[in-house]
Amino acid sequence: MKWFWYTALCLIISSPALAKETLHGPIQAEVIRVLDGDTFDVRAQIWIGQYIETRVRLNGLDTPELRGKCASEKQKAQSAKAALESLILNKPVYLDNIHGGKYAGRVIANAKTGQGQDLSQHMITNGYARKYDGGARSGWCQSW
Repeated sequence: MKWFWYTALCLIISSPALAKETLHGPIQAEVIRVLDGDTFDVRAQIWIGQYIETRVRLNGLDTPELRGKCASEKQKAQSAKAALESLILNKPVYLDNIHGGKYAGRVIANAKTGQGQDLSQHMITNGYARKYDGGARSGWCQSW
């Protein structure tokens, strides 16, 4: 019995952390809810008759917050959310480079529409978001 627990402990210690795992995809999913300009909920089929729902944050961008620090940021956040909704709500998306986020229950991923349009690039190009690499974020109240 001691051997079993020792072996189990060695496997746990030597295994990479789950947060570092990446699912390369693509994984097709249907968007069931858009929370803001860079986060949405999806439902993906993982096996015959089996589905999973999870929250996805788009990789590589930052959008204004709905609970922003000023009226201008809140308005920009509503515009970003509406733009993302018009692209993907109740439609299929393809997720790739999927990995754990810093908040439980949410993954970070690249996403494309069913027609192959990159969501992050679309949001940045159309002025709803700016590039984000994981560092300190700038505020949205001074400039758009």
